[in-house]
Amino acid sequence: MPNLDIFRALQCEATEWRRYLHQNPELGYQLHNTARFVAEKLGSFGINHIETGIAETGIIAIIQGKGGSGPTIGLRADMDALPILEASNKPWASQTPGKMHGCGHDGHTAMLLGAAKYLANTRNFKGSVALIFQPAEEDGRGGERMVQEGIMERFGISRVFGMHNEPGLELGKFAICDGPCMAALDEFDIFVRGSGGHAAEPHNCVDPIVLAAQIVLGLQTLISRKLDPLDSLVISITKLMAGEAYNIIPEFAHVAGTVRSLAPHLRDFAEQQIYASAQGIARGFGGDIEFKYRRLEPLSINSTEETKLAIKVASRLVGAASVNDKLRPTMGSEDFSYMLEARPGSYIFVGNGPSAAVHNPAYDFNDEALPYGIGFWVNLVETALAV
Repeated sequence: MPNLDIFRALQCEATEWRRYLHQNPELGYQLHNTARFVAEKLGSFGINHIETGIAETGIIAIIQGKGGSGPTIGLRADMDALPILEASNKPWASQTPGKMHGCGHDGHTAMLLGAAKYLANTRNFKGSVALIFQPAEEDGRGGERMVQEGIMERFGISRVFGMHNEPGLELGKFAICDGPCMAALDEFDIFVRGSGGHAAEPHNCVDPIVLAAQIVLGLQTLISRKLDPLDSLVISITKLMAGEAYNIIPEFAHVAGTVRSLAPHLRDFAEQQIYASAQGIARGFGGDIEFKYRRLEPLSINSTEETKLAIKVASRLVGAASVNDKLRPTMGSEDFSYMLEARPGSYIFVGNGPSAAVHNPAYDFNDEALPYGIGFWVNLVETALAV
């Protein structure tokens, strides 16, 4: 198994790639410069099978090993940035105001490019590896779209793996768990209908703002009083909008938010109970609601055998003491979940050290983490597809 010193030799070049991507962030599916950069690098490594334009700007590159026939495993990196004004003050900070790589996808892309360069040169494995460069993880469900466009069947991918940096996890360490690792994500809208009028005569109105406020407070009791305390569910109100004037009670108010859950039955619970609670409160005060609930990203579930493989690879790379294989599931969500629904696989976290949190204007990917990510990918391929 190649050791870290080999991958540290790639760090300088991978850092240049990462910082270029960081300076030139793009959002969603509009990753035209990012995709061009990635495809050009892959071609320069001597990879001949590169397919672009998947899910608009996604890329699949296939590297065949020298060890004969065998299965194909997929390695996925996300490429999109966030609509955030950067405040890192780094020399390589975003050159596009209002857009930044605030989640480390620039680092994820650079790590997979580094692994691609090494694997294309050595090819010390049997079968093939499919390098999946995905757009629109943050807000466009690019993972779902790539699966819907048939990448698993088209490229014969039998297992799939993902990796994400983790601020607060010590540099050189990994964390993973078997089973559910990241929450399902749903969104809801509650449109509260009242009866508007003059602010001086609230008794002649049904105030939707008061109804909305009661609904927000009422939803707080669903988890504390109607849910088993051992179940994991988060309901967050993230929007509350109503009115345009100081002296007018409006007709409508809008309450919206997200639901995160770690079990399928909790999605049913949330959808049913949010609607029932909001409707009961509104009608009790003479108003009513319109309710919309959207199930977005499913639960991310790591397969047992693939997780054992990832733990084995990470432990050989950095030592078992540096791998937390009992990571507590997070209530964050990931559209890699669609790939995990389509194929057995696993998702692992690599330490980013004491950096700002992801989705924070001060965040920056730690370039010292690059050799660990590259090393994990390479050793995963050479172990899973051992000659």
